[in-house]
Amino acid sequence: MPKIDETVIGFAVYEDATEYIGISEVTLPEISNITEEISGAGIGGKIESVILGAIEAMSLTLNFRTVTNNAIKLHEPRQHNIDLRAAQQQKDTVKGTTEVVSVKHILVITPKKLNPGKVATAAAAEVSGEYAVSYYATYIDGKKKLEIDPLNYIYYVNGKDYLADVRKALGK
Repeated sequence: MPKIDETVIGFAVYEDATEYIGISEVTLPEISNITEEISGAGIGGKIESVILGAIEAMSLTLNFRTVTNNAIKLHEPRQHNIDLRAAQQQKDTVKGTTEVVSVKHILVITPKKLNPGKVATAAAAEVSGEYAVSYYATYIDGKKKLEIDPLNYIYYVNGKDYLADVRKALGK
């Protein structure tokens, strides 16, 4: 049954069951695998090898419309456990119906920088915070689809933990 992903209807960001009202936009972490250039005997040139489960540092950006208590709280120099929930709209082209898909992102973040924005009459301040991400997981309709946990050697995608054998080899 063909379905078309259409848009995000709405989202909410929480820390410790407290909703962060006032966030205008979130830029989720980019997952970029570490690579190594390989060359040598038996290889006619060079290839780029993707290192299993090894990723570049991840960052999260939260944008607020104005300076808020929550924007300042998220700049406390400690780990923050963030729960981002989104309602996404999907069209079922066979039934002709619109459906809602639940997406949840769980992140452990530490503040890197706070941009208090600007002050202008009748204008958004465009406040933003950038955060280092040490854990990232995504659930779609309650099912875990992605879990990236470099500190615990977890690289889980679509039902498979690609670092399970690495943990076993390391005695973890």
